[in-house]
Amino acid sequence: MRTAQLTVDVRMLTFVFNMASSVWSERILQLLRRMNNFHSAGSSRSRCFRFEIDGAQVGWIPPHAASLLTAHTDVFLPPQGGAVSLCPSLDSYEKRSEAVNDVLEALRQQSSLTCLRGWRDERYSVKQRFCDVPLMWMERAATSIFGVKRYGVHINGYTVNGSGEISMWLARRSVTKQTYPGLLDNMAAGGLAADVGIKHTLIKECEEEACIPADIAVKASPVSTVSYTYEDEEGVFPESQFVFDLELPVDFVPRVGDGEVQDFYLLPIDKVKELLATDDFKPNSAMVILDFLIRHSLIKPDTEPYYQEFVTGLHQTL
Repeated sequence: MRTAQLTVDVRMLTFVFNMASSVWSERILQLLRRMNNFHSAGSSRSRCFRFEIDGAQVGWIPPHAASLLTAHTDVFLPPQGGAVSLCPSLDSYEKRSEAVNDVLEALRQQSSLTCLRGWRDERYSVKQRFCDVPLMWMERAATSIFGVKRYGVHINGYTVNGSGEISMWLARRSVTKQTYPGLLDNMAAGGLAADVGIKHTLIKECEEEACIPADIAVKASPVSTVSYTYEDEEGVFPESQFVFDLELPVDFVPRVGDGEVQDFYLLPIDKVKELLATDDFKPNSAMVILDFLIRHSLIKPDTEPYYQEFVTGLHQTL
């Protein structure tokens, strides 16, 4: 009788575990679909205009923005063949950058382009591929209007105890942040500004956000990239994050630096995994940590039915 009851109990526990695992997997799949919604059949992609410079496509301009931009006939040519191009007279990095920026400064006064309210005075490079020479720079807040690719650096800060158990440092974003205020985030991360290197950005963000000394930050290993493209009411966001893993001493504690973070937490990796499937996480940072879980064999193809979908969803490029 006791054996029969024990068998029933084990089966029930297995059922409950599998159900919880299934819910987690479905939520992660939803996250990846949301962050790649520009690839979906119902997206605005078929209605967007290609943004071209010297015949090279560098972005996607949503329909609502195209008419506002092409009204500036001294900078943009009328749409032709599904593309919006800069005037041929803008034949240098400096001319293109300054002319487009003048248009954007004027458009800042128009409430229809809400993304420009978050003007940051940060310059991002515009180019077809990361390895290409930049064709111009653009204000960060405007990049979604043109759908140009943005790059960033994300650092997974983690520890390994004597028993081999992994814990990860998470940051809680300040409630005053322009984007995703108050949500959980990687220990440190930041956008890649024009003319600034990846390693320099890594060291700067570690120091500014988490007070991690350069001699520790420089030990971070480049391990992956995570790429995705989503759209919302502000435009198109093709993004690619350079991912670094930084194993920290078990007694090291990051500290709040420039005010972009309000707190840090060291959590067991199972708890971190659980949190990824909640609304408490900045979406692209959840993707970066999902990539960490896969690379460290904390998610395995034998036990995760959506393993292949997860890997594909982390590396979607246009």
